[in-house]
Amino acid sequence: MTAWASLRFQGARYFDGGPLHSEDEQAPVPIVTGPALLRPDPRVTLSREQLAADERQSVGGIWLTTPARALFDEVRRHGRLREAVADIEVAVAAGLLSFHDFADYVASRSPWTGIGLARDAVALAGLGCWSRPEANMALTWMLDAGLGRPLCNVPVFDLHGRLIAIVDLLDAEAGCVGEYQGAHHKGVDQHRRDVARFQALRDVGLECFEVVGGDLADVDLVAKRMHATRERSLFRPPSERLWTLDRPDWWPAWAAARCL
Repeated sequence: MTAWASLRFQGARYFDGGPLHSEDEQAPVPIVTGPALLRPDPRVTLSREQLAADERQSVGGIWLTTPARALFDEVRRHGRLREAVADIEVAVAAGLLSFHDFADYVASRSPWTGIGLARDAVALAGLGCWSRPEANMALTWMLDAGLGRPLCNVPVFDLHGRLIAIVDLLDAEAGCVGEYQGAHHKGVDQHRRDVARFQALRDVGLECFEVVGGDLADVDLVAKRMHATRERSLFRPPSERLWTLDRPDWWPAWAAARCL
């Protein structure tokens, strides 16, 4: 198995066979055979592209492509740039490979079909998003609002070294924060925590905007919200900020992952 099926089997939960298939339709499982021949079957899609011995591995008794090859095949399978960037982000977030691993892999695939899309996706990826909606929000910021490359999932501290929040999107120059609010944020307790979180960010001079699931389909709406929030932001120089990205000694490298 390759593409989304290989990635899902290896633990990357955001791969389910989309985005070309509706929720009611089971996507065929992508299989790459190399020179081998298999009978056609409507439950699978077959590819006879080259498959090197070091691009496959047995996991639980099932032959899968390696994460880099599976991700490469998935990016080319659906052929959509924004989805491809999100693919890279969530595969890296799942711990299957690093961004540099995949960038190196793509750089070695020069003559392959779909290589142009893969290269374009690599050029945009590496944001550090933890979910597809976060990646889509960051891409709306970059491609639709035209606001440059943000920082994603970075811890923000006060000047006493206390953690304020790990924010989904940050424009450090402006002091502008973006947060994606998924379905789990609708509960009363979670909403109370979200309100307190936003207030804590505003107390140190960070202006915030929210994006919810349905918003992402209306990029003009979200882009206008982003611009309006950035225009309200304080643009304080680092010496005048009440917040910092400098990590205190107590903040180990693995702390961010534990906050997922």
